[in-house]
Amino acid sequence: MNERPDVRTVRPTSISGQGAPRGSPRQGLVMATWGFFIGFAAVALYGPAAHAFQVSMHLSPALVGLLVAAPQLTGSLLRIPFGAWVDKSGGRLPMLTLFGASIVGMWGLVFILVTAPATGPAIYPLVVLFGFLSGCSVASFSVGIPQVSYWFPRARQGTVLGIYGGVGNLAPGLFTIALPFAIGALGLAGSYLGWLAFLLIGTAIYGWLAVDAPYFQALARGETPEAAERLATASGEELIPHGSVWGALIAAADEPYTWGLVFLYFVSFGGFLALTAWFPTYWVNLHGFGAKAAGILGGVGFSILAALARIAGGAVSERTGGERLALAAFALVVAGAAALTAVTGFAVNLIGELVIALGMGFANAAVFKMVPKYVPHAVGGASGLVGGLGALGGFVIPPMLGLFAAELGAQGYAGGFFVYVVLGAAACAVAVGLLRSRRRPAS
Repeated sequence: MNERPDVRTVRPTSISGQGAPRGSPRQGLVMATWGFFIGFAAVALYGPAAHAFQVSMHLSPALVGLLVAAPQLTGSLLRIPFGAWVDKSGGRLPMLTLFGASIVGMWGLVFILVTAPATGPAIYPLVVLFGFLSGCSVASFSVGIPQVSYWFPRARQGTVLGIYGGVGNLAPGLFTIALPFAIGALGLAGSYLGWLAFLLIGTAIYGWLAVDAPYFQALARGETPEAAERLATASGEELIPHGSVWGALIAAADEPYTWGLVFLYFVSFGGFLALTAWFPTYWVNLHGFGAKAAGILGGVGFSILAALARIAGGAVSERTGGERLALAAFALVVAGAAALTAVTGFAVNLIGELVIALGMGFANAAVFKMVPKYVPHAVGGASGLVGGLGALGGFVIPPMLGLFAAELGAQGYAGGFFVYVVLGAAACAVAVGLLRSRRRPAS
C-alpha cells in the first residue's frame, strides 16, 4: 500500500488530432473554483437566518445548533466517496451529481416555506431534512481539489489550491452578509427562492464550461488507462491516479500521515464551517446585535477574512512549507479562541474573531499544500478523507456550542470557545510532530 508510482515531470508538448485535450489548466481551475463557490455557499444556508427560525419555531439553543450544522453533515460525509470518485472519472460528473441533490433539497425548502402557513415547530424536522439535502453541494470541495490538482504540476499546488480554496470560501461569507438583507426585503421563502435560482444558473454554467484533466478526457474517449496516461503526461499532466475508487481511499487510509492531516483539517476547516454558521447567532445572542449587523460581523469579520487568508496562505506555504505555516496558524487559533472565551467585551471579541479567522484561513491552505506531498499516489482518496472527516467539525461543534449556551445562558456563547483553545493546542502539537518527522515522502 505504501508503494509510490513513478510520477514523472514531462514538459508540455502539443498534441494534434483526435487525442488533443480540450481546455487548459486555467479553465480547469476557474470552473472547479466556480463549482466550489456555488456549492459551498450552502455552508451559510441557515446560519444568517437562524434567529428568524429560532423565534418562529421556538427553538432551544441546542436545536439551533443542530439546524445550522445540518448542511455540514451530508457535505462532510459525501466528501469521502465523491473525492475518491474523481480518481476514476474526473471531477465534472461528481460535481454535477452533488448539485442535482442540492437542487432537490433547496426546492423542497422553498416548497415547505411557501406552502406552510407559518414556520412553526411542526416543520422543524422538514427544515432540517432539506438542510441535509441542500448541504450535498458542500461536498464539492473535495471534488474540486483533485480536479484542480490533476491539471497542475506539484510545484504550483500551493498557489492554485490556495486560489481555489480561498475564492470558493468567499461564498459563505457573502451569503452570510446578503441573506439577512434578502429576508428583510423578500421574506424567508422569497430569499431561498432566489438562492435556488442562483444554484440552477450556476450549475448550468458549470455543466457547459467545466473540463476534466487530459487523463480523464482520454479515458472518456475510450482509451485504455495506459494509453490515457501516455497522452496525459505528453500534455504536461504530472499527477496520474492509479487503482479503483475504493482503492484510492484504502491507499490514502493506509498512509499514517493522512490521519494527521485529517485532524488538522477537523480543527481548521471544520472550525471554519462551524463558526461561519455560528457567529451570526453568537453576535445576536451575546451582544444583542440585529440580524443584519450580525451577518456583516460574521460574514466579513470571520468568513471572508478566513477565505482571503487562505488565498494568501497558499503562496506562503510554498515558501515556508505547509508544516511551519500550520504551526503558526494554529497558534493564532488558540490566541483568538482564548480572547473569545475569557472576555465578553465587544472590541476584544471582534479582535478574537479576526485572529481566529486568520489562523483558520492560513491553516486550511497549509493542510492542502501537504496533501499532494504526503499522498501523491491517491490525491483524490486523500482529499476525500481529509476533506470529509475533517469537515465533520462543522457538524459536530455547533451543537456543542449550543449545549454550552443552554447550560450557561448567554455567557455560554462565550465559554463554548474554550473548545477551540483545546483543539488548537492539540493541532499545534500535531504540526510540531510533522516538522520533527525525519521521514519525508518520496517525490
